[in-house]
Amino acid sequence: MSGFDETFDFVVVGSGGGSMCAAVVACSAGKTALVLEKTSLIGGTTARSGGVMWIPNNPYMTKAGVPDSLEAAVQYLDAVVGDHNDTPGASKARRRAFLEEGPKMLDFLIDKGLKFSRITSWPDYYDEAPGGSVPGRTVVADLFDANELGEAKKLLRPNFLTLPVSLEDALKLPHVKKSWAAKKALVRMGLRIVGSKLTGKNYVTAGAALQGRMMQAAIKVGAELRVDSAVKELIFEDGRVAGVVTEKNGKPHRVGAKLGVLVNAGGFALNQAMRDQYMPGSSISHTSVAEGDTGEMIQEMMRHGAAIAQMDSFVGSPLSLPPGSEVWPIKPGAQGVTTAPHAILVDQTGARYLNEGGSYTEYCQRMIERNKHTPAIPSYAIFDSRVMKNVMIAGTMPGSKKPDEWTEQGYLHTADTIEQLAASLKIDSAALRGTVDRFNGFVAVNDDADFHRGARTYDRWLGDPFHSPNETLGEISEGPFHAIPVIPGDVGTLGGVVTDDKARVLREDGTPIAGLYATGVSAASVMGRTSPGSGVNIGPSFVWGYVAAKDAVAAG
Repeated sequence: MSGFDETFDFVVVGSGGGSMCAAVVACSAGKTALVLEKTSLIGGTTARSGGVMWIPNNPYMTKAGVPDSLEAAVQYLDAVVGDHNDTPGASKARRRAFLEEGPKMLDFLIDKGLKFSRITSWPDYYDEAPGGSVPGRTVVADLFDANELGEAKKLLRPNFLTLPVSLEDALKLPHVKKSWAAKKALVRMGLRIVGSKLTGKNYVTAGAALQGRMMQAAIKVGAELRVDSAVKELIFEDGRVAGVVTEKNGKPHRVGAKLGVLVNAGGFALNQAMRDQYMPGSSISHTSVAEGDTGEMIQEMMRHGAAIAQMDSFVGSPLSLPPGSEVWPIKPGAQGVTTAPHAILVDQTGARYLNEGGSYTEYCQRMIERNKHTPAIPSYAIFDSRVMKNVMIAGTMPGSKKPDEWTEQGYLHTADTIEQLAASLKIDSAALRGTVDRFNGFVAVNDDADFHRGARTYDRWLGDPFHSPNETLGEISEGPFHAIPVIPGDVGTLGGVVTDDKARVLREDGTPIAGLYATGVSAASVMGRTSPGSGVNIGPSFVWGYVAAKDAVAAG
């Protein structure tokens, strides 16, 4: 290798969890690794997210006596993801490799001292499907004292949740008025806040805890992490990727990569031109990804012959955007409203057209499909006074007074009757009344005959655990009645370059581009166009980073 300003064995573009995992693997094998991050903070969208990894048959399930197996997980992905000619990222070989390597990846990190745990209950999104898990297959990082990073602490991207509370406890807190478990979680959090002040600790949770622990592990094994280091080009030598052109002190800087380059630089959720090309009608203002998710590394890999797939797909996130929230980095979700008892979603004709529970990705897909023939963007969450009292609405606490501008600017509609609410929304009053009456009839017999909401465990998990007989079905009958708009947003794209079961980037003819690997949402998802469970972006990012580094070391 010649003409390089410096050389490492393995170079990783982007600093998400999969990047850190790959760097730890490479350095643990006695190789050198460099992680290049174009923004000023480490961690990407993973750091600001819930930090959940979906890893079937993981060691924490085994320890807790929760049944699972490779065969059950294969059966589940076969049923939910399936085999399709237009989703090569989700080939049968890749699905199986992901399921086989996931537990091995966790064992490797646990052996390195990483501390994880499982969420006690987080059902698969299609738990009724063959092989589905009702307890769930989620893994999260334990709370992390960011002060353990020393000076590197300032580089860790903040999380959406700033309280020192485990993700499992955070899920309980909305029920603090009804649940002793939630009250205990609140006490634990309070004691931790006091203890942190006395001991000088700085606990972070969720995605920040995951990224913080991975940063620490990468630094311990000798990986070098650089921020403000955008990669401009891939360098090819002798038919293989041999390095990258990055920036150093504002000037081009050539870095050699003896074993290869792994791209984990995010998708294209913040590239409006790419969205217009591949997902027409979608907007960068409706995503909650980190600022580095701009797609240029996908374009650079395409420039060198990489095949792409699934570019029209994204991880859905139903949103409701009150005045001013368009510029919020984390957009307020809406599914928690529409899946609560005493609430439904209707299109602009006043008709229900989906199960308000279930997978958030499918929820958004159905909104988009509906809108092709019936106005459904925005749709409207219709709910009664009990939802206003008991559920967070667009980031505000249950029962709190809503900002006057919500009503003044036509975001929040309120009326004493369903007919008056329909008039406010410019929906035919008889149509909306008929929809509400039909839904209330389903509630009376505890059976949503139209869309089967509440039939699966995950639907009920999303609802109110203290509402019976069904956690997500309740009559819309106590005024005043309310409505807010709901649109299909996202938390990342599902399309990218096509990779094989060793995370190698493939050309259109199916041959690998030597020395080039991809993981995370830079690669076409192993889940195809679906979201089978919580953490189906982060889990695969870690697994394919692990697989890529192992393959590069073995090949070198």
